[in-house]
Amino acid sequence: MSRELQLRDEIVRYGRLLHLRGFSAARDGNLSCRLNATSMLITPSGLSKGMMEPDDIVIADMQGRKISGPHCVSSEVQMHVLIYAMRPDVGGICHAHPPTATGFAVAGVPMDEPVLAEAAVVLGSVPVAPYATPGTRELAASLEPFVMDHDAILMANHGVVCSGSDLLQAYLNMELVEQSARTLLVVRQLGGAHTLTQEQIQRLREIRERMRTPNHAVTADSSGY
Repeated sequence: MSRELQLRDEIVRYGRLLHLRGFSAARDGNLSCRLNATSMLITPSGLSKGMMEPDDIVIADMQGRKISGPHCVSSEVQMHVLIYAMRPDVGGICHAHPPTATGFAVAGVPMDEPVLAEAAVVLGSVPVAPYATPGTRELAASLEPFVMDHDAILMANHGVVCSGSDLLQAYLNMELVEQSARTLLVVRQLGGAHTLTQEQIQRLREIRERMRTPNHAVTADSSGY
């Protein structure tokens, strides 16, 4: 199987998972992956992410212009263009509306409490980008201040966008954001969290930076787990 066919299959697979987990209702959300230095594979506009086939996926250039495919390119392609341009390390992007994390986005509440060690290592803090109209260049511009330092961003009154070294990692980051949001919500209902100390946070930050280094393999000794 060629790399392109494999990536098309991955987009379909993770689109269906988003739909099954309730992260993407109706025609919401979009996914993409870097095909090569000059193009990406991206979900089309107007199709349910749970009902796509590999042939539905569109090829676009790195300016967001359609190269080939039977459908229109996602209306939010400029968000993907921005992230790929700013982050050469990113190979996949996942945008969805997981309910609890989207609740934080709608409330304008960042997920920045240092309470979950695993989330701190993988994601760090998850900020809220200011509201901008979906499908516009303004939406991409609202994300720009956060893209370099964050693999997951809440989008005010909209949803969540996650990036990763490949589409699998972007999807897993989305799962972790939603799980973290559920946990934080319960913590607040119970009266607040026992936050990690500054020393513990610093150690987790160091682990996260090592994980973001290309070709780094996390071991039991380096992770602290």
